[in-house]
Amino acid sequence: MHADRTSSTRFSVPVDAALRAAGWQPGRWDIRQAEVWADALRGHASPAGHRHAVFPAAVEAWAEFGGLHISPTGSGRQIAPATLHLDPLHGLHLARTLGDLGRALDTEVCPLGAETDTHSVLAIDAEGRIYTLDHTGDWYVGPDIDHALTTLIAGVEPQRLTTRS
Repeated sequence: MHADRTSSTRFSVPVDAALRAAGWQPGRWDIRQAEVWADALRGHASPAGHRHAVFPAAVEAWAEFGGLHISPTGSGRQIAPATLHLDPLHGLHLARTLGDLGRALDTEVCPLGAETDTHSVLAIDAEGRIYTLDHTGDWYVGPDIDHALTTLIAGVEPQRLTTRS
């Protein structure tokens, strides 16, 4: 069948190509690794006692996309495409920061990975919305993982939530 070799309709062709080059394919599901990350995050507390929230939307995103190193090619639509490493342990030491963002958004927020070129941390909330946090502020990237990956890989500028002083 040709269906496996052609682009899925879930993502645009360039996004699909970048994901597949990183090792993703439709149906990818590594729940064992997702549970390892969940246990590591649940078991970590900051020196002040802040803990990570772990919830189904995060575990599902890790199971499907966790561990991928995504290196888009080409230029972005508005900004440079993001080089991503989808490993929640990039945010292990940000329990307080992510907790603060969650309180501001009236939800829980958990790490998802990092933009490795900019050292921005990717995070997901309990409803599956995606954010990035960097030295300039917090950014809303998309209503779900698919939109967020498209935004980041295609180089679409995210929406600023806050500014860091």
